[in-house]
Amino acid sequence: MTTTPQAVAVVLAAGMGTRVGADGNKAYLPVAGRPLAAWSLQTAARVPEIARIVLVYRRGEQRLARDLADGELPGVAVEFVEGGDSRHGSELNALNYLAADIESGAVDVVLIHDAARPLAGPQMFTRALQVAREFGGAIPALPMSGAVTADLAAVPDATLVRVQTPQAFRARALLAAYRQAERDGFDGTDTSSCIEEFTDIVVRTFPGELRNLKVTFARDIAIAEHLLSANSR
Repeated sequence: MTTTPQAVAVVLAAGMGTRVGADGNKAYLPVAGRPLAAWSLQTAARVPEIARIVLVYRRGEQRLARDLADGELPGVAVEFVEGGDSRHGSELNALNYLAADIESGAVDVVLIHDAARPLAGPQMFTRALQVAREFGGAIPALPMSGAVTADLAAVPDATLVRVQTPQAFRARALLAAYRQAERDGFDGTDTSSCIEEFTDIVVRTFPGELRNLKVTFARDIAIAEHLLSANSR
């Protein structure tokens, strides 16, 4: 009996909250009535193409992560992986956890999303999966207008983009890239940088959204709350 390959969503919640003013992990800060990470988990659960959800938690916060999932997403199966010392390390841990299913072909696409981006909607997740399945890799991007170099020379708008998540990639290529990166001591800034370094996949961009902000500073919480509240009206 053949099994249809599945997509897995990996939600990264292993970072710090220093810039946002949090004493601990910002993934658990209340935003519009629920912990920040709960919004991304809920979105992943609403995407039919996503068969499994993995929450990557910071070392020592497994109970916090499980309590969040149990309280905010009752009935949704969430899997848990301890994060690493960097974003790249957290992604590697998630891929090692999924390795057997990736190698068997049971998982064909892995989608990576920041818990700190609560406003990415299901359509962005779906689009990322579609583009990744067709081309190998997909990232949402927005043009950077008014960009300036260090010597204050204006840069043409079309040359630079602002990358967002969710990002999605063919699972076997992604796992192979991260294994090679581990051997070489490479620590990428985001998922696509590792794919571009160690595979021949041409990562395709698709339109990001201005509202898909990343909660980084304290003021971002108020903006996110306003937009999330507007969505629920």
